[in-house]
Amino acid sequence: MRAIFLDKDGTLVENVPYNIDPALVELTWHAGQGLQILRQLGYALFVVTNQAGVAKGLFTECALGPVEHRIAEQLAQYGVTLDGFYYCPHSPDGVVSRYAIPCTCRKPMPGMLLRAAREHGVDLWQSWMIGDILHDIEAGRRAGCRTVLIDNGNETEWKMSPLRTPHLTASDLYAAATMIAEADALRPGSMGGAAAS
Repeated sequence: MRAIFLDKDGTLVENVPYNIDPALVELTWHAGQGLQILRQLGYALFVVTNQAGVAKGLFTECALGPVEHRIAEQLAQYGVTLDGFYYCPHSPDGVVSRYAIPCTCRKPMPGMLLRAAREHGVDLWQSWMIGDILHDIEAGRRAGCRTVLIDNGNETEWKMSPLRTPHLTASDLYAAATMIAEADALRPGSMGGAAAS
């Protein structure tokens, strides 16, 4: 199996900081159509999202369920389903002691991608990470994926390194999907060979 790993806020849905109100969850522009393209290409779809609001005491893990359900409802309008929804509740500067810890799942670490790959049999070298900040890109590269940066203004620090350099840059999720489709078309035997790095 090959997969697309999707950042949530600012990539899949509009960026509303620390939002747990399902009524405020809206897909980004043409995200549904973009995921239709990726599904047609045979990719599984996984959300991988940092949710530091849990560690900061702003909401509980239980509050994320309705948000995930709302995303699923919106994607269903496009005939798209997610194969998994992974989140990291940790943050070293949190106030809830059980979550205020360093971890290997909080992006830019690759733990969520590695867990999804292990649980679903994903070939990371055939997969992509799409996100709107360089932490997403670093997590994808650390996991062995190719990467697409959604350059929509949400990255503000631009601390660059080889691990934080995206393979592709797109304006939105739909554009990213079309770029991935083009990249697939250019790679002979893309279902079986190793990904370019």
